[in-house]
Amino acid sequence: MKQTIVGIIPAAGLGSRLGQMPFSKELYPLGCKTDGTPKVVSEYLLELMREAGAEQVYFIVRNGKWDIPGYFSDGSNYSMAFAYLLMNRPYGTPFSVDQSYSFVKDKTIAFGFPDIIVEPKSVFVKLLNKRQETDAAIVLGLFKVEHPHKWDMVETDEDGNVKAILPKPEKSELTQAWCIAVWSPAFTEFMHQYLKAAEPRFKLGELKEIPMGTVVQAAIVAGLKVQSDYFSEGSCLDMGTPEDLKVAIAKYSK
Repeated sequence: MKQTIVGIIPAAGLGSRLGQMPFSKELYPLGCKTDGTPKVVSEYLLELMREAGAEQVYFIVRNGKWDIPGYFSDGSNYSMAFAYLLMNRPYGTPFSVDQSYSFVKDKTIAFGFPDIIVEPKSVFVKLLNKRQETDAAIVLGLFKVEHPHKWDMVETDEDGNVKAILPKPEKSELTQAWCIAVWSPAFTEFMHQYLKAAEPRFKLGELKEIPMGTVVQAAIVAGLKVQSDYFSEGSCLDMGTPEDLKVAIAKYSK
């Protein structure tokens, strides 16, 4: 049976690491399209999702970031359908993603961060194939990184099973980080219930934020099958800091 692929893009962040900007960081111009017009950073992720067969994409935005729907519109220019959901629980990326729960709970999800440029273009295709082959609840796309303290580092076994997630460790001998993923309705439901249980702790002031890696680690502990695919020849570039933005400009704005 053909699976319905839906993209989810969390775009509710403030972009504070880049300082004051006149527009949402997801719309930072970085390179050009084939017709020579400017290309914004989040379009790289959209291209990967379209390559994998995603027909719908949900952007999760916060109040005030209306330039994102203003730029992308309904998605017809990308041969996809775009929808925009308003983030109402400022407790981290998982809560932004969960905003789409009622719309996507029975779909296969392709997930990525709009300020991280990933190569090659076939990454989501390969992750989807891996998920079908292994029947995993979620499959993480892994890449070699040089600065573990900036990433969620991943420990795997020789078969690609994810053993542990280490969110931004100060020091680590691990060399592979995740920044994209695909998952089944089983993980969508797990995350929804996990966040529902955790939400009262935010209101009591016991928690401030939950990163995606924490939810994936909880899924591993709960016994869900978490797989990975390592892209040894691939790359991931986070342009969310001034230093990394300079690298991205040098690479993609030639």
